[in-house]
Amino acid sequence: MSGYDVIVVGAGPIGSTAARYAAMHGARTLMVEDHSSIGSPVGCTGLLSTRAVSECDIEPSDDFVLNSVRGAFVHPMNGKILTIDGKKTKAYVVSRKMFDRRLAAMAIDENVELWLNTRATGIETSGRKQKLSVVREGRPEAIEANVIIAADGVRSRIAKMTGLGNVKKILPGIQIEGPYHSDNSDFVELLVGSQAPGFFGWTVPVNDSVSRIGMAVDPEYCTNVFQVLEKLLTRNTHVASRYGGGKLDLVMGGIPLGPLENTCSDGVMVVGDAAGQVKPTSGGGIYTGAVCAKIAGKIAAKAAAEEDCSAGFLLEYDRKWRSEIGKELAMGMRIHNFIGGLGDDELDELIASMNNPTILETITRYGDMDHPSKLIKKMLHPSRSMHMIKVFRAFAKAVL
Repeated sequence: MSGYDVIVVGAGPIGSTAARYAAMHGARTLMVEDHSSIGSPVGCTGLLSTRAVSECDIEPSDDFVLNSVRGAFVHPMNGKILTIDGKKTKAYVVSRKMFDRRLAAMAIDENVELWLNTRATGIETSGRKQKLSVVREGRPEAIEANVIIAADGVRSRIAKMTGLGNVKKILPGIQIEGPYHSDNSDFVELLVGSQAPGFFGWTVPVNDSVSRIGMAVDPEYCTNVFQVLEKLLTRNTHVASRYGGGKLDLVMGGIPLGPLENTCSDGVMVVGDAAGQVKPTSGGGIYTGAVCAKIAGKIAAKAAAEEDCSAGFLLEYDRKWRSEIGKELAMGMRIHNFIGGLGDDELDELIASMNNPTILETITRYGDMDHPSKLIKKMLHPSRSMHMIKVFRAFAKAVL
């Protein structure tokens, strides 16, 4: 039976980051991946904030960056577009295949061992060790480790097998890549209200003539995301007039909302989508997941070195990541619930209230994809929009 200090299950960006940090802090580390290649299949929009890329310890590069964006055109149901211009690059449109492979290569450079086509099938405690059962290249095998880090996605097998459970609310998402004439490829488009019930739709320009068009919806308000996307592509006046037809790519996935109540047990920590460490306002999980993965990798290595992998010792991970991003995630969930509960007319009114120079300047100055609470607190000041005071009061009551 093979033995390691740390085993990371899942070789996406979060798993690779956790494995790299464990190895950097002295742990003999193995990373196992269910699929036969890194970065495939893709289950993400591929729009990463500049901070998300930086948090992964890499510089933007033509190797994986396809386009950069600085703002958004927000399309409410009444068609009165709100233009948000960040004035500088706020996010990158990336090839997730190349991005994921870069992070996996960085982990390997730190002597992380990688097993592809390896599916975790069971886990049990054996003394002070965790025994992970896997099927590797079709053959069953058992591996021992002091600590196992579960970075195996929204429906994590490891989290479920260890009794930590799975994220309770998952938003179904779907995206195509296809011919699309962007009005300005420096801007994404966000489609809100009943165009994507409970969340939002998007067009993310890869270049002037190709975009990623997709959406996520809240199952409380919508049960067929594929049908809603087809309606957007064929019947939405704005999108349909720019969409050239056909699909170069199609991806489907789920966005977990709300972190697990507990993200560690004896010998096990859960990170990323598996732990629900995802921004409820945007659905992005790379920045938040990378923050948590670094903490998990360090603590896993420390636990292995001190030969104490008890839940009590690993609880340091849970405390630290919540200290870093817990309040932001909680605020984001309240914002999500408030916005999702608005009708089209209410949402139209809220967006219209932002369409004035003072508010737009505030958005430009304080807008932050990764820390929306900064902007929300500024926006809720009554002086920003006196004629919307009733709406802002309701907003404040819901999110603060």
